[in-house]
Amino acid sequence: MGSLAEKVRQFTPNWFAITMGNGIVFLILAALPIHFSGQQILAEALWAIDTVVYMIFALMFTARLIIYPDTIKPMLQHPVQSMFLGAIPMGLVPIINGIVIFAGPRFGSDVYSLAFFVWCFDVVLAVVIAIGVPYLAFRSQNHAFEKLTAVLLLPIVAPEVAASSAAVLAPHLAPEIARYIIGAGYVLWAISVPQAFMVLTLVFFRLVIHKLPHRDLGVSSWLTLGPIGTGALGLLTLGQAAPAAFSGTQLASVAITARDFGVIGGLLLWGMGIWWLVCAILFMSHYRREGLPFNLGWWGLTFPLGVYVAATLNLYFITQLIVFEVIGIVLAGLLLGLWLIVLIKTLNALIHGRLFHAPCLNDLN
Repeated sequence: MGSLAEKVRQFTPNWFAITMGNGIVFLILAALPIHFSGQQILAEALWAIDTVVYMIFALMFTARLIIYPDTIKPMLQHPVQSMFLGAIPMGLVPIINGIVIFAGPRFGSDVYSLAFFVWCFDVVLAVVIAIGVPYLAFRSQNHAFEKLTAVLLLPIVAPEVAASSAAVLAPHLAPEIARYIIGAGYVLWAISVPQAFMVLTLVFFRLVIHKLPHRDLGVSSWLTLGPIGTGALGLLTLGQAAPAAFSGTQLASVAITARDFGVIGGLLLWGMGIWWLVCAILFMSHYRREGLPFNLGWWGLTFPLGVYVAATLNLYFITQLIVFEVIGIVLAGLLLGLWLIVLIKTLNALIHGRLFHAPCLNDLN
């Protein structure tokens, strides 16, 4: 029991990155334009597993907050650990989408209502973290420009991830509710994306001046792809959902404009993502020669790439341009390969007990 108690005490928000990575994999599996035997069953199984894992993580994190309240302040003041609080609402979004995609067709309206209420909870949590964590960074956390990495994006991006989920949920609810959800989706998108681009600018200049971060944070280079991919995905999916929700209202023409702007805006963001994707691959080539120690941050290889793949596939579904299908399938293959590598390393490290360590508690131990 003492061992379990210590694991609870050392449990960090980083663990929720696992549910983000697993979540985007089963969503991509469900969305692939090519099909193979057992594809849907595999996607649903991963969704069910991810849901159970998320519940376990939520229980452990809640237990830490209740049983060890002395660990809360060090976590909130830690310049890296606190940023991973954004993974908590982001890890829940794929599960919500899975409820809509997998459970909804089987069980009907009650399931969609459940997804709606969970989504509302996720939105509140995402906004609180997106405001609260940067406020702590402004007020009391110890940050230095030479130590700045894309990890700073994690709390900020959470609302735009919820925004992309709004478009998945809206078509399955009453039109009057769907309109509010889509409107909220655009607001959530606006809370995240402009701030994310400010952080990307800082990351760019930090790389120019101070070069690549230490190898322990090398995988954070992939996080830059996250807000770009999710931003594009949000514009595309919200734009596609808007016309049906606002049909017959005074905003019907605005919804059509949103649909068209979504394609243009999504394509522009997708193009910017190519630059960051190539840079991330080049960075990884450098770190591979240097040696890259495994930690939970490796899950940053999956979700950012996954949302970019999702945006690519949505561009294909909307435009029917084969180039997006080809690129989407190739990147999906890369995603699945990276996911398997990270999953195997995580299970191996978990078996050997190397993952339960909260750096923010070093001074308390």
